[in-house]
Formats: sequence, C-alpha cells, structure tokens
Amino acid sequence: MRVKICGITRPEDARFAGNEGADAIGVVVCSPGSKREVSLDRAREIFRSVGPFVTTVAVTHTRSEEDLWEIFTIQPDAVQIFHPFKRTSLTEVRIIQAIGKGEPLPEDCDAIIIDESHGSGTAFDLAGAKNAVQHAKVPVILAGGLTPENVEAAIRQVRPYAVDVATGVEVSPGIKDPAKVRAFIAASRRA
Repeated sequence: MRVKICGITRPEDARFAGNEGADAIGVVVCSPGSKREVSLDRAREIFRSVGPFVTTVAVTHTRSEEDLWEIFTIQPDAVQIFHPFKRTSLTEVRIIQAIGKGEPLPEDCDAIIIDESHGSGTAFDLAGAKNAVQHAKVPVILAGGLTPENVEAAIRQVRPYAVDVATGVEVSPGIKDPAKVRAFIAASRRA
C-alpha cells in the first residue's frame, strides 16, 4: 500500500515521513485560508529535503491557471487539484484530481483522490470510495478522516491504490506527530 503524508509545513517532518517509508509528501500551496498553506519558496525547500524516491505533491485549491504555472516552477512530481482544469493546460506534471461525494469520475488525470475532507478530518464516503475504485480508469487514492487506528480497516474495505493523511497524524495543523506518522505507515503496510 502506498502512503502520502499531506499538509507538511516543515522540512524536518518531510524528511521524517520519507525516512519512515512514506511514498509521497504533500505540501499545500496557493490555497488561501488553509491552515497548512506555505509559500512556494517554502514548498520548494520542503521538496528538496526529501530523498529522490519520495514523490513530491503540490496540493492546491486554486482556480487560477496562472497560479498553476507558478506551482510548476517549484517542480513537484505531481499537482493535486480540486478545480477541474482542462488537461491541455496541465502538461508539465502528473495531475491528481480531487473529487467529493457524488462527483463524476474524471478521466483526464493521472489519479483520483477521494477527498471531501480538505484537511479537516471529515471521514470519507465508504460507498462512493468503493464505487470509484471499481469504476475509475486511473488509480484511486483514499483520504478523509484516516488515522493510524482506522486506516487498516479502510484499506481492506475500499482497496485503494494509496492512502493520504494530514489531520490524522498531527499534533496541530501542519505539525506532524512522529509516533502517529510511524503508526499510520505501519498500519497501512499491514493491510
């Protein structure tokens, strides 16, 4: 099972997650109002702090193509978007399209993330997540309300390509708890 630790705001948390076996880290940019948003310069610093086998994901709620081009300049491996941009404008990196309950499955992306939580800890919709895994033409990532205590059961029920956590491994918004990160990754691997 692949694991993404999201909402990282500090290089030391990114390094720890990578050293513990996280496959990807997520950094929130161009998302005014997010408790975990960092500047593009800070995101670049965080991305550079991890090893070459950790996928870097810029997570954004922007609706601006200009912002997207700015995000591309920090050279993430993937960009996670919530707005349904046209694929022709997103040619620089892999695109992870976030969708919520009842939204159609997109096909013009590299992966889908089931995420109604947006870093709030709100639990995912089980039926919707299962449906997405069964019918999507691209890998499906599960997010929303996951914790070290419930991720193993969620994986067994949904069978996603990967899981994504932010709130469930924090001591405060953007600050990761090393023990929870370690436990989340271990529980994900057991599933």
